[in-house]
Amino acid sequence: MNHFLTIKENIETEIVVKKSKFIANLIKVSSKEQAEQEIKKIRKKYFDARHHCISYRILENEKIEERFSDDGEPSGTAGGPMLNILQKNNLINVLIVVTRYFGGILLGTGGLVRAYSDSLLKAIEESEVLEFTIGIECEVKLEYNQFEKFKYYCKNNDIQIKNTSYTEEIVCKIEMEEDKKEKLIRDYALKNINLLNIEVLSKKYIEKSIEK
Repeated sequence: MNHFLTIKENIETEIVVKKSKFIANLIKVSSKEQAEQEIKKIRKKYFDARHHCISYRILENEKIEERFSDDGEPSGTAGGPMLNILQKNNLINVLIVVTRYFGGILLGTGGLVRAYSDSLLKAIEESEVLEFTIGIECEVKLEYNQFEKFKYYCKNNDIQIKNTSYTEEIVCKIEMEEDKKEKLIRDYALKNINLLNIEVLSKKYIEKSIEK
């Protein structure tokens, strides 16, 4: 998988439908184990609620792991519809838990599908979405007097400086999309940027914010 979306940070939202309260917790996770731990936390926090319906999609070992649960709601009215929304939005490494406090009025199957779907959609709408793409991590070394120029170069070429160490020279860990690596190496070879050294470390998923 070369591209997917996720959320920057956890978010909680709430809607009320015919006196039933639906509390959505959209949580960034990196493993099935972490997702299950987060589900337990939500169940403990809202221990007196009737339902905790869940869905998640997680990338582990280059495979997307998916799970959903209606948690006592009629089959197909909660977890499945929410999983479908995560799939359509290409969201991965996210867990949604929608907790329902029953308000005494039955919503019917269609009403439940809409309520759980709307709960997740509201949480997504209020989240900051990040784009993950396959990229390259490099280490560069440069003289102190070249650092401001290099920061300007990175800004103009969509290269992210992730870490900086100040020793006899400046050492930076940088990330970029894969197709930007050749330009960086070419500019280094042609002395368009004054670096002491470039070392390509590894391929990795890199993230950037996107506008909705």
